[in-house]
Amino acid sequence: MHDKTDILKLFEDSAIAAGHLILDVYRAGAEVRLKGDRSPVTEADEKAERLILDALSRHLPGIPVVAEEEVAAGRIPDISAGRFILVDPLDGTREFIGGHDDFTVNIALIEYGAPVLGVVHAPALGTLYLGGTGKAEKLAIDAEGRVTMRHEIAVRSQHTRPSALVSRSHNCDATDAYIKKAEILERKAVGSSLKFCLVAEGAADIYPRFGPTMEWDTAAGDAVLRAAGGMVSTEDGAPLTYGKRLPGLRAFENPAFIATGHPQERG
Repeated sequence: MHDKTDILKLFEDSAIAAGHLILDVYRAGAEVRLKGDRSPVTEADEKAERLILDALSRHLPGIPVVAEEEVAAGRIPDISAGRFILVDPLDGTREFIGGHDDFTVNIALIEYGAPVLGVVHAPALGTLYLGGTGKAEKLAIDAEGRVTMRHEIAVRSQHTRPSALVSRSHNCDATDAYIKKAEILERKAVGSSLKFCLVAEGAADIYPRFGPTMEWDTAAGDAVLRAAGGMVSTEDGAPLTYGKRLPGLRAFENPAFIATGHPQERG
């Protein structure tokens, strides 16, 4: 399987299947453990990741996969060829634990540092976003995992009252300072990678992030936003890249970034 349309469909199907599994755990209640970095993990994270990895290994055996829980266990594949997949089976674990519905399943294809395909699925919301193959789409998913609606999305035109999105669980003073300096008065706290998707569909204008994130947290949402006409940039205006090894950061850790629907304004 090498056609990008087929790969994106595989990502879509895998994310929906993982979402079903996650919702089963969500409704039953999940036992929470702490990983070595003190971040939480649940049975839903682990089961969803195994499901996705199994599907990817069957259909895309030649593409290495970097997945959050695999990396936490010390299993990191060779990505030197420049083409690999990033998986976050449950982004927004704190939202999941806290009973909020804005947690997501994230799968993205990276080629030479750029996210070229991405899927972000919010199973509790019945929503899935796709980015790649020349367009971004928003899908409605019913309780049986069937697509009941599909339409293209795009960032909105800039207007006089821009709105910003911030992390519900990981906001920081530097992000607040950026929003204040930019004179953005309207802001909303949202969990997980949905923030990229809300900018992509024109529900907000900007998502600045100065707290720590990992590449699997951002790649799928980044792909959706780029396909919708936006961009995710570092503080110096360069596109955020993947497969990084930056001084002072852990492997696969992102620097601060700004996700925006108006990349021309970033210079």
